[in-house]
Amino acid sequence: MTATRTGTWPLRWPPLLLLLLGLPGQPWGAEAQTQVCSINQTLFEVKENSDVAKPLVDIYVPDGLQVALGPSTTAASFRIQGTQLFLSASPDYEAVTFLEADLECRRGTTVVTRLRVFVTVLDVNDNLPTFPFDTLQKGVEEDTKVNSTVIPETELEAKDLDESDTLFYTLQEVTPGAGHFFSLAGANHPALRLDRTLDFDRWSEMTFRLLVRDTQQENELPSHTATATLILKVLPADLRPPWFLPCSYSDGHVCIQAQYQGAVPTGHTLPGPLTLRPGPIYAEDGDSAIGQPIIYSLLGGNQGGVFAIDANSGHLTMASSIPSPTTFVLLVKGEQADLARYSVTQVTVEARAATGSPPRFPQSLYQGTVVPGSGAGTVVRDAVSPAQPLRIQAQDPDFPDFNSAITYRVTNCSEFQMEGETMLTTTQLPHASVFYAEVEATNTVTTATATTVAEIRVSEQEAPSTGTTRSSTQTPTSGTSRPPTPGISRPPTPGTSQPTSSGAPVGGGQRFSVVDMAVLGGVLGALLLLALLGLVFLAHKLYGPWFKRCSDKVLEPAPSGFDNQTFLPGPDDANRAPTPSPGPEPPPAVPPSPEPSEHAPGSPAATRAQGSPEAVRSILTKERRPEGGYKAVWFGEDIGAEADVVVINTPGVDGAGPDPSPHDAPGTEYTYI
Repeated sequence: MTATRTGTWPLRWPPLLLLLLGLPGQPWGAEAQTQVCSINQTLFEVKENSDVAKPLVDIYVPDGLQVALGPSTTAASFRIQGTQLFLSASPDYEAVTFLEADLECRRGTTVVTRLRVFVTVLDVNDNLPTFPFDTLQKGVEEDTKVNSTVIPETELEAKDLDESDTLFYTLQEVTPGAGHFFSLAGANHPALRLDRTLDFDRWSEMTFRLLVRDTQQENELPSHTATATLILKVLPADLRPPWFLPCSYSDGHVCIQAQYQGAVPTGHTLPGPLTLRPGPIYAEDGDSAIGQPIIYSLLGGNQGGVFAIDANSGHLTMASSIPSPTTFVLLVKGEQADLARYSVTQVTVEARAATGSPPRFPQSLYQGTVVPGSGAGTVVRDAVSPAQPLRIQAQDPDFPDFNSAITYRVTNCSEFQMEGETMLTTTQLPHASVFYAEVEATNTVTTATATTVAEIRVSEQEAPSTGTTRSSTQTPTSGTSRPPTPGISRPPTPGTSQPTSSGAPVGGGQRFSVVDMAVLGGVLGALLLLALLGLVFLAHKLYGPWFKRCSDKVLEPAPSGFDNQTFLPGPDDANRAPTPSPGPEPPPAVPPSPEPSEHAPGSPAATRAQGSPEAVRSILTKERRPEGGYKAVWFGEDIGAEADVVVINTPGVDGAGPDPSPHDAPGTEYTYI
């Protein structure tokens, strides 16, 4: 029975299944299919900023049913238009990365079925990277070690809303040469690192531009960049000890400090600070930006306590006299007030025996310059070398290099005072002007004095090297003086001044300008020319005739060797006396007047022609006249023929005859034609 039952159950199940799922199942399934909504895809991927004009999916809605968005739909993200599902707005990955649409298929108010659509928003590179600052200032200690991180990455990194982007950084120098000191830890890691030792004196501030890009290649699209300014201020550190001035830099970092020399007379205690070379004892903090005050002290070499030093000023003075010549080598310590660092220098002081010779200045005029607007306590600079202070030094034969026993003071000008061998202003000098200050040097041992003059120009430009000055007739102003005239030992007169180029009196003298000198030179040249012309005119009036006769004598040769050979002496003329050689004739006191015509009635020539004792025979003749002592020009008979000019210069046989003409006297140089 059991077997029967067991065997019959398998036979009974298939008819039952057919009854339940067979014929009745097909009509029911088809009816259900036609009564519900459906879609062909439920999962979507959409890039942000996509176009929303196209439908996302089509919905199958049977007749009698309606579809609507359910309550679980992402707000303001979808809309149903007809039987199509749309995105209502372009998705933004930075706002939302996942969207859901809840579709309810209803018959009336009854929900028949529910459909869900899921949209994943894909990120797109559409945002610029940004720095958390526009300009960042950071202080860096001067003694920061190389390879140290100066600014961490967290303070410099930029932000990009596109999470998929990788940022690339570049450090660009704005201050030339600053790129040698700093760099970034990496292209994707903007930590700032020190690559080189800092130097505050050379690089107190450096500026960089920090650039970030969201693509590795510049030409890659899309690509976005951003920049920020980075300013690094080097903070000074106490690295250097005090340096005694003046000093010279050996490599720009280490200053070779000065050592000082001085001399004092034996048997005397000088009242003031000693005069030293190359200058007074003075030290400054090697770190100029820190500028710690310096404290001075003597470490050694001060046998017997002869010298003392002021702890604040460094002035070296004598506590007692030195009986005999000797040399002291003093060790001076300059220490910072915070006792952090110190330096030591050497001061050599030589004690010499003095003979009491008076001092003297090697220059009669010193020239200095001061910038307008300088206040009290400003050092007067040397006009020739403005970088150096004006040093006024008197010489002593006993101390050819320096003499600490000599003191200096300004005697006539309240605007300036002497501090050792340098000159300082005592008040503000706002305007351009020129001052002449008398400086007196006094030997405190012998009480002998010497004076000189300092010309101080308050000017932006360097004073000219010439010492020529111009006197003034303007109203004098107190506190100034003129320099003494060269060659006169008289000191300058206090309380005088000279005008400016505009003519207003100021506290100083004023030289001639270039235009003034040019006008003066032109006037002097014109006067000199007129004087020369006057001298030439007077010489011509007084000595003109004498010069003319002298020139005639030079230009007209004496007649010798050119007589006509026809009239040479013959045998019958042997007894004729020779003509004496002509000699020099003294010039007459009065020039000869021109002779009147020989044919004029009553003229001397006519009278002489009539047989007068004073008769002067004509020099023109057509026949030869052999009379002695007579000169004539004889023409041939035929006037039309070629003239035969013969100079007859034959004296009388015995020299007798009428009184010869003055021009016929022996030694005459005149021949009339």
